[in-house]
Amino acid sequence: MKIFNIKNYLICIVFTMLLVVLRMVDPFFIEILRLKGIDFYQTKQEKVLSENISIIEIDEASLDKNGQWPWNREIIAKGVEKAFANEAQLVVIPILFAERDRLGGDEYFTNVLSQVPVIIGQSASIKGKGKPVPRGLANIGESLDGWLYDYPEAIGPVEELGEFAAGVGMILTAPELDGVVRRLPLIIHVKGEAYPTIPLEVIRLFAGEQSYQAKVGVGGVEAVRVPGFDPIITDANSRVWLNYKYKFDKVSFADEDWSAVKGKIAVLALTGEGLANTIATSTGVKYGHEVTSSALQMLIDESRLQRPAESTIYEILITAAFCSLLIIGALWLSYIASLAIISASLVAGPYIGSWLFNSNGWLIDYTWPVVCIFITWSVATFIRFVAENKSKQQIKKQFEHYLAPPIVKLLQKDPSLLKLGGDTRELSILFSDLRGFTTISEHFKTNPQGLTALVNKYLTPMTGSVIQHNGTVDKFIGDALMAFWNAPIDVEDHKVHCINCGLEMFDLLKELNEEIKDQELPELKIGVGINSGDVVVGNMGSEQRFDYTCLGDAVNLSSRLEGQTKEYGVGLIAGYGTVKGIEDRFNFIELDMIAVKGKSEGVRIFTVLEDGVDVSHHNKFLELYRKRKWTAALKLLELNTITYPYLERYYSMMEERISLLKKSKLGSDWDTIYRATSK
Repeated sequence: MKIFNIKNYLICIVFTMLLVVLRMVDPFFIEILRLKGIDFYQTKQEKVLSENISIIEIDEASLDKNGQWPWNREIIAKGVEKAFANEAQLVVIPILFAERDRLGGDEYFTNVLSQVPVIIGQSASIKGKGKPVPRGLANIGESLDGWLYDYPEAIGPVEELGEFAAGVGMILTAPELDGVVRRLPLIIHVKGEAYPTIPLEVIRLFAGEQSYQAKVGVGGVEAVRVPGFDPIITDANSRVWLNYKYKFDKVSFADEDWSAVKGKIAVLALTGEGLANTIATSTGVKYGHEVTSSALQMLIDESRLQRPAESTIYEILITAAFCSLLIIGALWLSYIASLAIISASLVAGPYIGSWLFNSNGWLIDYTWPVVCIFITWSVATFIRFVAENKSKQQIKKQFEHYLAPPIVKLLQKDPSLLKLGGDTRELSILFSDLRGFTTISEHFKTNPQGLTALVNKYLTPMTGSVIQHNGTVDKFIGDALMAFWNAPIDVEDHKVHCINCGLEMFDLLKELNEEIKDQELPELKIGVGINSGDVVVGNMGSEQRFDYTCLGDAVNLSSRLEGQTKEYGVGLIAGYGTVKGIEDRFNFIELDMIAVKGKSEGVRIFTVLEDGVDVSHHNKFLELYRKRKWTAALKLLELNTITYPYLERYYSMMEERISLLKKSKLGSDWDTIYRATSK
């Protein structure tokens, strides 16, 4: 069932706009959800082996061989010499050397630093120690104040180590709200001076430059550049998104074979238990130097991840536009089609995001769009369900007492079958009325409630018969009942259903008479008029009150035919509009050609006899009557009264009519139509 109106659509649009506002506010749970979505990209991408970096681990085996940490720095210096002997291009040591070596190895270490390119570490802190080494930074555009991570102090290397090292970089991470490291600052501030992190310091060293450049806009840092290299796009705080797709060749400091460092940057780092710091990342727990190495490799091969500031507005606009279309589908399409669309949408978000990540390195947020789309669809579907349920209840309330349950269910499933407001279609209409109701009423002068109970007892089975035969009960007019077939939905063989219902009413009335015979009431009798034809059917009345009913000439004729049953002495009269096309379904017998009161044109009227009754003698009588062969017609009438005893009153009426016609001077243009003078 399809329920769609502009009010429901606007409600869903307003709800979507609230979700948009929530995204623009960006509370912590939405940001965390977005970050988890970015983690999904990282965990699903294929890992690659770094071609530029190898890691020399000071692991448990190294400690077993060289003693507990801290070592004499001469041992570290000899490790640096060994790395360069194996043709390493550069050695990076992300370790703090903030105090002098108590074992006296600083002189040897300083001598090695003066001969080969080595980058050592320093760190931001609260109190500070050693002598931090800043780097010059050229600021292009707006001021950097307020944009870089700002620390009160730093821990630097001892003075001579910082002086002779080829570079000194910050060992630093910047966890997100959930404690996971996904971005790394390239530059930080300590007391107003710029300090690069190790990856940027390595790039500077390869470029042979002494400083950096930072492009700053009104929205913060836009890019960081080392002369000779392409600009590195950053966020407003000079952070870059880390790409955790890299694996690294590793050797133990205790190994003899260090050939893995040939032609590469060798990172000499602590991995021994209790010595190394571990960091939560998008792909799991890693050592701090692995995060640094991943950032460095990413900068070297330009496999950089980007999430431009304008991506948020694009995500919001695209999601809002899609939701506006999705709402239409949820309110209008079938539930299966709607479910297919939302299922495809939920899968498409991560798929498109992963494709853009793998092909372009774009970090598109699919989480909020997926959540927004799902919530919007759920709200629209819920509103539709409520509207449909309300519509079903209204249909049930309006039709449950007038239509068969299967038809009511069909209308509930598809209300469009109603086509309310007036629709022209062929209906079969039935009117039934109690005979002698005034006489019956006299028995209940002092007990009007008893009369009401009797009428209800009579109308209840009659209504049930209509419903059982797939008809619609239109209205009750006192003791009279009006019903029709083929609306509000199509009813196959509606004429047959209508006739069967009319015949069944007499059987039901017989049962009712048996039930009330001890109440000293006159026998209840009814007349049934049936006709078929094109009428207008729909909700009719005033804006304050209306009924589902039908109007048209065929309706009026049906009512008039019911009134003629008493005149013709039969229980049921059907117009030719009903009989036509179903002549072989019942044993119809034609009664007359009549123009009911208020009409000039005549219609053929019929009643129904039991199957197997030979109607040829009656048909012969009508033939003689219409040919004005009065004598022969009267003679056959006497015989037919015996042959068809249930038509005795009819033949008595026809006998009187023939007597009057014989005395009348009928012209040659007599049309055989009897014009009724009463309803």
